[in-house]
Amino acid sequence: MEVGRRSAMEHNNIKASKPLKMKVKFVDDEKDVVKASDALPLPLYLTNALFFTLFFSVVYFLLTSWREKIRTNTPLHIINLSEIVAILAFVASFIYLLGFFGIDFVQSLILQPSNDIWAADDDEEIILKEDARKVPCGQALDCSIPKMAPIASPKAAPEVAPKVFEEKAMIETPPTTEEDEEIIKAVVAGTIPSYSLETKLGDCKRAASIRREALQRVTGKSLEGLPLEGFDYESILGQCCEMPVGYITIPVGIAGPLMLDGREFSVPMATTEGCLVASTNRGCKAINLSGGASSVLLKDGMTRAPVVRFNSAKRAAELKFFMEDSDNYETISMVFNKSSRFGRLQSVKCAVAGKNLYMRFCCSTGDAMGMNMVSKGVQNVLDFLQSDFPDMDVIGISGNYCSDKKPAAVNWIEGRGKSVVCEAVIKGDIVSKVLKTNVAALVELNMLKNLTGSAIAGALGGFNAHASNIVSAVYLATGQDPAQNIESSHCITMMEAINDGKDLHVSVTMPSIEVGTVGGGTQLASQSACLNLLGVKGANREAPGTNARQLASVVAGSVLAGELSLMSAIAAGQLVKSHMKYNRSNKDVTTVASA
Repeated sequence: MEVGRRSAMEHNNIKASKPLKMKVKFVDDEKDVVKASDALPLPLYLTNALFFTLFFSVVYFLLTSWREKIRTNTPLHIINLSEIVAILAFVASFIYLLGFFGIDFVQSLILQPSNDIWAADDDEEIILKEDARKVPCGQALDCSIPKMAPIASPKAAPEVAPKVFEEKAMIETPPTTEEDEEIIKAVVAGTIPSYSLETKLGDCKRAASIRREALQRVTGKSLEGLPLEGFDYESILGQCCEMPVGYITIPVGIAGPLMLDGREFSVPMATTEGCLVASTNRGCKAINLSGGASSVLLKDGMTRAPVVRFNSAKRAAELKFFMEDSDNYETISMVFNKSSRFGRLQSVKCAVAGKNLYMRFCCSTGDAMGMNMVSKGVQNVLDFLQSDFPDMDVIGISGNYCSDKKPAAVNWIEGRGKSVVCEAVIKGDIVSKVLKTNVAALVELNMLKNLTGSAIAGALGGFNAHASNIVSAVYLATGQDPAQNIESSHCITMMEAINDGKDLHVSVTMPSIEVGTVGGGTQLASQSACLNLLGVKGANREAPGTNARQLASVVAGSVLAGELSLMSAIAAGQLVKSHMKYNRSNKDVTTVASA
């Protein structure tokens, strides 16, 4: 069909209140249809044959002419009339053949589109795209455009951009019921505490929605972009997050497969840092091609260290000797172990500071990370000690000698959680082909960067390139406590040339990986799916603690892959180039404004 076009003068007289209509003309005779080949007087096949013949003829003529000039030592820039005509014919035929069978290109030069209101007005072009119909309108049918945003006059067109409508749509909030509106006003006024909405309403999703709207009204800031729908708020009640107003989305990438201890693992990594997953994946490839990595679990025990105070240092020392006396260990262990089926006391180490005593309890915790488990056992022991040491003043169940969520030498030396060593031998040809460097360069860089450089910086457990990057990404994906990335990232990376310098031995030693496969964020749907991908979801009923220990080994193996790849990128001088390619946003940040 042919769409009739209105002139600009007619368009200016259209009232905004009237729907825009399209004039439609049906073409009944196929002979009236304009074809692409109508741009030239000859049929299409003759036109193509003509230009083919012309092109190759002038090419042959010019080549023959230039060969003769070269033979007679005549300058090539001296041309006669026949050569000028040949060059013009060559250019014309080349332009045509450049779009072979593309007669539309010629037609587009001859039949320029009319410069009327339909071609000039961007707003109306958008409306026409929205009104695209799959079925043609009937001849007597009113083909009016569905009601949309008012069409501005041509003079006002520059002021109205599609982006304006998008921004207005973004800040719109879903309508609330009258009952919810009253609750929102009460929360804003402070008569109903925001934290009590779940209890009062009995609907966690509704409570989050009301709290979210109240927050927007109080702050005057929009939460558009923070998702609310599509999340099970019941699953976090009382254990993961209080007073929720939505949830964030973090992309999850897969590195691997990682060949570790004879098994392949696809490692989920939740991160917003470009290059991280790709780099770790390259390290996994190098490890796999070299026969895989192996890991050893050195120790498994979570710690908690209360601080108590006496009237004198002598009394504090007496309790220290009592706790460390092997004759008393069985009694203390029995009291401690009453708190859980899986929590089993392993050791107690004490430190005196004046008249204060710090007691570091260490126990196994099954497949749980175990902070709550060990804390309950410690509380039982403290209650028990009050009978023999009534002058003991319990200052706090945690005295930072544990040490939790802080860099501490005690964790670096004694360990906390799972202590793991992971190693691999990377063949020399894999180092050159996959990692794009050589063994000698890696060994030298590791010594000067990870060992010497970290020592000069006074690092505590940071004798590595970027262990915390991998630990954080795996922790977020599998529902671990992200704050425990601090001590879990304690790592020393070692590299050594072996087999007469041909191959590379690389290892990571991580003394305090704190992970669990039950409790906390591990039960959330997304995180549970990632644990299931690794084959460590939930508790291992046959051998309690096996899943958590396996997860710790996977973390160490992933760190090994990440260390290997990043160190290779630095040694080869590829770090900046790769980050400029994969870790840079293409968005114009100058257009981003605060809501």
